[in-house]
Amino acid sequence: MNLVNWVGLWTIIRRDTARILRVPIQVFIAPWISALLFIFIFGFVVGPRIASIGGHRYLEFVLPGILMMNVINAAFLQSSSQVYFARFLRYIEEALVSPLSYIEMIIGSLAVVVFRSVVTALGILVIGAAFGVVTMHAMGEFLFWVVGVSAIFGLIGIIVGLWAKNFEQLTMLNVFFITPLSFVGGVFNTVSMLPPWLRWLAYGNPFFYFINGLRHSMIGFSEGSETFGAVFTVALCAILGAWVWRLYAIGWGLRE
Repeated sequence: MNLVNWVGLWTIIRRDTARILRVPIQVFIAPWISALLFIFIFGFVVGPRIASIGGHRYLEFVLPGILMMNVINAAFLQSSSQVYFARFLRYIEEALVSPLSYIEMIIGSLAVVVFRSVVTALGILVIGAAFGVVTMHAMGEFLFWVVGVSAIFGLIGIIVGLWAKNFEQLTMLNVFFITPLSFVGGVFNTVSMLPPWLRWLAYGNPFFYFINGLRHSMIGFSEGSETFGAVFTVALCAILGAWVWRLYAIGWGLRE
């Protein structure tokens, strides 16, 4: 007796992967161009005016933050739009009546989320390498942060996709929370550059630990505890995973 419906799981992954590959400009080219513009501005306009930051060239310092911002956006946009349009176009009902468990549905969605995030990250690394600013301090740690953070925001995207009643609600979290918290999470500055009375803004921001962890994996620079960040990431994945499973189990947003 098979404990996992591998055929059904692979069908979900293949279907959603084929869907994003049909729109490569929107899914991959757009974030790569955005990252290229950030790298160009901070590499050739701002970078030369700053001698170093944290003992590294400014572009080397900001590249992990730029990469993490794009990983977060890719993961959230993939899962939220995937679930929302599956509800809107009613083809989510096909999955609900298929011989798939809720865990298999969630894993299938997250596999595509991770695929999109990893491809986005690799593209940005190639762009960074063209500018001569890519270093890799610990590849295993790098993969942990890319996969772990993409899973977190993939799960958050599923929740938002189940909740949203229109496209405006679908983009609300990205506009009002993800983008602002990313920018104040240490992408462009160290915590020590902030006034002492404002440093709580960094240490109280979960995005800081994601960016800090990825930065440490790439250039070996850290201002926070990587252990705390890793435990926080794993715990958040577990909590959000259980929450999403419960929402699927009760049919919240699925059977309306």
